[in-house]
Amino acid sequence: MRATRLLHLLLLLQTSGPINAPALSRELRVSPRTVYRDIDALSAAGIPVYVADGPRGGYALLDGWQTRLTGLTGHEADVLTLIGLPGQAAELGLGAALAATELKLLAALPEEAADRAGRIRQRFHLDAVAWFREPEPASHLRVIAAAVWQCTPVTIRYRRWAPAPPREVERTLQPLGLVCKAGTWYLVARPDGGDDGVAGEDEGDAGGGPRTYRVGRIQRATLAPGTFDWPEDFDLAAYWARATARYQQGLRRSDMTLRISPEGRERLTDLMGPGFPVRVISPPDGQGWVRITVPTESLDDAVERALQIGAAAEVLAPPAVRRRVIDTLSLMTARYREGVEGSGPVPDAGALSPAGSPDAG
Repeated sequence: MRATRLLHLLLLLQTSGPINAPALSRELRVSPRTVYRDIDALSAAGIPVYVADGPRGGYALLDGWQTRLTGLTGHEADVLTLIGLPGQAAELGLGAALAATELKLLAALPEEAADRAGRIRQRFHLDAVAWFREPEPASHLRVIAAAVWQCTPVTIRYRRWAPAPPREVERTLQPLGLVCKAGTWYLVARPDGGDDGVAGEDEGDAGGGPRTYRVGRIQRATLAPGTFDWPEDFDLAAYWARATARYQQGLRRSDMTLRISPEGRERLTDLMGPGFPVRVISPPDGQGWVRITVPTESLDDAVERALQIGAAAEVLAPPAVRRRVIDTLSLMTARYREGVEGSGPVPDAGALSPAGSPDAG
């Protein structure tokens, strides 16, 4: 147990730079006193550990010293073979580097661990793109990635999602990170030289804070002169968690109440995913039907979801959604009957548009 902890400590010092005893104790889940003893043990073994002074000081290894010992267990080697996303690495221009790194890693592993890693590659494959979707083209991704890596500002021509003008804007940004979600790349960046953003052009914090830009909407990207200082208090993963939560919350503008069967609930889960927030508001009846509420973005969104579930659910509220579902089903029924029975003309679909709906206004 102590040998594993000492190896973990050594690798932390090798990869983290100066790190103080409280931080090491949190990472290793031991007391600071145990950390002090372990540091003494590393020093006694001839490993050049020293104490760096200053507010960001702590324990560190002598510059240029590193261990060639990986200390990987069989299961850790298995996990590494599953981490790589070759498609995304190729988009960033790192496909060859990823392949070379994997070969070097396999060569450095003990024979048994290398064999296990080879079997993992043969039998497991990660596909990060959703069904019936192709990865979104991101023709300027490599320029953006270079700017992220080099802390270089980048000037972009960006197509906004909001319908209000201007549809396209030009921005000079300080790129902080790239995120790939379900095959779509997003740039996290802050305005270069102040908050010049337009409300609704992207998701982000106000007051010059980081914003999120969809890389596929970038029409042009060029590196700008100079560099910028990386914000040391910025955490990309934490920002992304906040941004996605804010985005999802923004979509939940109203609730729809459904009476739904067990089959309908399974269908809803298949359509929206297991994490989709559903609130059950009544006990099951004799056939297992319950009343639930689900968040919706708009009237059209609610109608589409109700129609996707089909006869396995009934819309109870709001009345506007229920009436629109009735209108849509009536139009569909008339069209199908005309095709089968030749029953005559069918009302034009425009009669059911939002402007012509009895719910308009």
